[in-house]
Amino acid sequence: MRRTSLVALLALLAATNLSAQGSLGATRQALEARAAQADAPEAAAIRARLARGDFRVGDGILLTVEGEPTLSDTFTVGLGGQLTLPMIGPVSLEGVLRSELQEYLTRRLAQNLRDPQVQTRVFLRLSIQGSVAHPGYYGVPADALLSDALMAAGGTTQEANFARLRIERDGKPVWEGKALQQAIAEGRTLDGAGLVAGDQVIVPKRGGTTAGDVMRFGTVLLGIPITIYTLTKIF
Repeated sequence: MRRTSLVALLALLAATNLSAQGSLGATRQALEARAAQADAPEAAAIRARLARGDFRVGDGILLTVEGEPTLSDTFTVGLGGQLTLPMIGPVSLEGVLRSELQEYLTRRLAQNLRDPQVQTRVFLRLSIQGSVAHPGYYGVPADALLSDALMAAGGTTQEANFARLRIERDGKPVWEGKALQQAIAEGRTLDGAGLVAGDQVIVPKRGGTTAGDVMRFGTVLLGIPITIYTLTKIF
């Protein structure tokens, strides 16, 4: 399947699934329930996430506070998981999940403002490399689908080996093979997959990828709702 054909396919699916964008689903309750049923390594990873929280240096937070233009902007998480806000000062995000951010910031801003109306959206700084049109670092919404991360870099090239698509953290794979394909088929979001700032989405070049591999990947994409997001490139 040519890259242009894949991009056209994704755009068509987006046009018919504009309501597919979901909220962040990795709530504390859902993660605790998953940890109770998971094997030991996954359960340990989930509990570590619950304790540490989701935010890392480089994450972007689009904050909108009604009637407060100074606080309505995109802010970047700094060292120690600190978010520095005008008029408010540093706010620690340690132990905070993405699904908890809006409520958490509403409570925090209520210490300085009267009945603040707060909306948030989180962007993860991901490295998207390999057989994509424009490799680089991108700010991808945490509620974007895993499949949408590829579209941030302009889609895949003709040399892409979809069967070897993987996601790495610190040089080690965290998602690959059948597990990653299943996560994509389920419509898992970046948040739902537990991705963090600095993770690498790697699309290797094919070296024996068959037409069947390409068709199977296309079938996976057809089976899930896809939304094209406004994505910000980070230079």
